[in-house]
Amino acid sequence: MEIIKKQKVSHSLSLLFYIKKSKADEHGKANIYMRITLDGRRAECSVSRKVKLNEWNSKTQLTLGNSVASQEINRHLGVIKNKVYSIQQNFERDNQSYSATTLRDAILGNDKTKKMLLEIFQEHNDKVESLIGKDFSAGTAERYRTCKKHVAEFIKKKYNQNDIHVQDVNHQFINGFEYYLKTTRKCAHNSAIKYITNFKKIIRIAHANDWIDKDPFLHWKGKLKIVEREFLTQEEIQKIIDKELRMERLDQVRDIFIFCCFTGLAYADVKKLTKDDVVIGVDGEQWVKTRRTKTDTRSNIPILPIAQTIIEKYKDNELMKIKNVVLPVLTNQKMNAYIKEIADLCGITKNLTFHLARHTFATTVTLSNGVPIESVSKMLGHTNLKTTQHYAKILDMKVSKDMEILRNKFK
Repeated sequence: MEIIKKQKVSHSLSLLFYIKKSKADEHGKANIYMRITLDGRRAECSVSRKVKLNEWNSKTQLTLGNSVASQEINRHLGVIKNKVYSIQQNFERDNQSYSATTLRDAILGNDKTKKMLLEIFQEHNDKVESLIGKDFSAGTAERYRTCKKHVAEFIKKKYNQNDIHVQDVNHQFINGFEYYLKTTRKCAHNSAIKYITNFKKIIRIAHANDWIDKDPFLHWKGKLKIVEREFLTQEEIQKIIDKELRMERLDQVRDIFIFCCFTGLAYADVKKLTKDDVVIGVDGEQWVKTRRTKTDTRSNIPILPIAQTIIEKYKDNELMKIKNVVLPVLTNQKMNAYIKEIADLCGITKNLTFHLARHTFATTVTLSNGVPIESVSKMLGHTNLKTTQHYAKILDMKVSKDMEILRNKFK
């Protein structure tokens, strides 16, 4: 078996000691600074020594004369230079990534050098996992796990390292990660932006804890593209309702899908729906009153007759009684697979998912029938009206009906 040796990356390192004449004090002395340049990137710091302007040799980068003070300064500069190269060798030996900033911080004895990016990410993810059901949903935890996996793979591909120091993350890293997601991982634009937004939270944590000096996301702007949301027409909904299904599993999935079309509930919310969530509302009719799993916002939805019929169908089901749930909801994967099977049987070519059922409630069932957008937004549990307005942009039938009234006025 052929053993492939890991190639070492060659770094260009240079050091410069200098003074800032304009910053000299009243005694004519200026601080000595060290500039570390690695692969064209710089980091600077003071070496905690001062020298008289006329005693500094900018060519040799040393002090002039043989005084005890001059000799001590020159020895100190020599020690620092050797220390920088020694630290570089240690990084090379341990096969760790490093930068000009990393070398400077190591010289200064700064603990930031010990903070690794993926370690911070994992600490964050562990906290999210422990708060599932309280502050976070299982879906949110899964997205952060996937994001960390993508970041780890990007680091391996770009730097041939298992991890990097968090202060090595810069604007170039972010742009490179976005490109990696869109090319190697084949992510659509919006998916890539969402992963980077997840990653941004990790960097903000590092910045808040002073593990990095600057926020590399300061000049990054990630804008989501507006995607036209698919939904079912009234005719397509009726096709699914009228279709004769001989298999019990398909019949149950059809019922739950139609229930979502007429309540706007997301998969996670209909799955956890209990009898306690079905209550008598202010109008004396039955309502669904629950909290959204995704945002923990309140959703109060009057139950329409079709949805009520479906609830009645399963109210005496023994399994539903044992589980204290309203409907027999399977796993999300199975539900979406079965609803696609139903779509094929009904001759519907749209990509049917349970999220599309929610879109259908917002458009075909409510907005197109004149329900005010503010009411729709409240029933969907949206925290921002702009989210609901995305649905309103695609209702050509509603526009046609509204314009028909105007046409009649001008006849």
